[in-house]
Amino acid sequence: MGVYNRAPLEVERGQGVRLWSADGTEYLDCVSGISTNALGHANPKLVAALKAQADKLWHVSNIFKIPGQDALADDLCAKSFADVVFFTNSGTEAVECALKTARKFHVANGQPERIDIYGFDGSFHGRTYGAINAAANPSYTEGFGPKMEGFHQLKWGDHDAIKAAIANPTTAAIIVEPVQGEGGCRAMPEQCLRGLRELCDAHGVLIIFDEVQCGMGRTGKLWAHEWAGMAPDIMAIAKALGGGFPIGACLATAEAAKGMTVGAHGSTFGGNPLAMAVGKAAFDEVSSDAILNNVNEVAGYLKQQLHGLAERFPDVIVEVRGKGLLLGVKLVPNNREFMGWARDEAKLLVAGGGDNLVRVLPPLNITLEEAREAVEKFEKACEFARTKVAG
Repeated sequence: MGVYNRAPLEVERGQGVRLWSADGTEYLDCVSGISTNALGHANPKLVAALKAQADKLWHVSNIFKIPGQDALADDLCAKSFADVVFFTNSGTEAVECALKTARKFHVANGQPERIDIYGFDGSFHGRTYGAINAAANPSYTEGFGPKMEGFHQLKWGDHDAIKAAIANPTTAAIIVEPVQGEGGCRAMPEQCLRGLRELCDAHGVLIIFDEVQCGMGRTGKLWAHEWAGMAPDIMAIAKALGGGFPIGACLATAEAAKGMTVGAHGSTFGGNPLAMAVGKAAFDEVSSDAILNNVNEVAGYLKQQLHGLAERFPDVIVEVRGKGLLLGVKLVPNNREFMGWARDEAKLLVAGGGDNLVRVLPPLNITLEEAREAVEKFEKACEFARTKVAG
């Protein structure tokens, strides 16, 4: 189906932070499959885990016990707020599970009228029907029939509206990305996240965090909400959880998940042995001190250098924002055009984003030397953009 506006680039192979096209051209990849290939392309540990499991067992479905699920779930719970995990194939499936879990919680508490879920403007939670209604971006919801009942949006930073929504007796949950990805790399202030926790606790409302893009070490801590010293009740993760292999998960406290009893939810492929083997290998690496320390070191350098480019190219760069290695550069020229200039003139791959910015999303194990190369290429793209803006 013609639903993708693809770049004119046919990729053939990758290694680490680099991609090669079918014609042999080499690119520095700061898209990482949209924050997914957290350990770069063809990571040896992930490849070895995949090959070893592929020789033993791929799929049996969840009618049987899958030991790899227990192993990865134990690791996720040990290094998060969660007590239980449901495995999916993608981030949007993890969000769907989170939404269902929140509503089921209130039914289990004898309050089935609590169905309202509040999201925020500029958010992105995936492409399934519940996920697009939770985000309510008109470009994703128009043409798909009536809006689903019980989904509402709040303006980023409108504290009075947030307080009123949480106090509403039919409110079930608030869903938020601690750091928005598609919406423009906006980080919710840490004091606001702590205040949100206090308000929700006071009114019996659950907090759902969508850390599909900003979680798994991307901000310099394993989970983005850790910077605020608080935790949600439910969290959706994916992308980097498989290092490029399709895996997602919905994490929750035992209390929040008490309505998710036998038959309440399910998945044919979610948590299959092949996915669990790769996910375990990826999580072991991404959650290590070595990777998280590297993210903080490289992110500090990249952000400093991008701010320097913003000072040198005020006719190209408006603002640098984001957290960790989820960096956004708001532009004067059209971001789609800039992506093309970066690709064609500097052989640098960057991702688009809302609010006319490009996202810089390198692998979490990118070296400082590779980061310097990325800055040099971004500078070259800015120089070319300046000629276009001036012309």
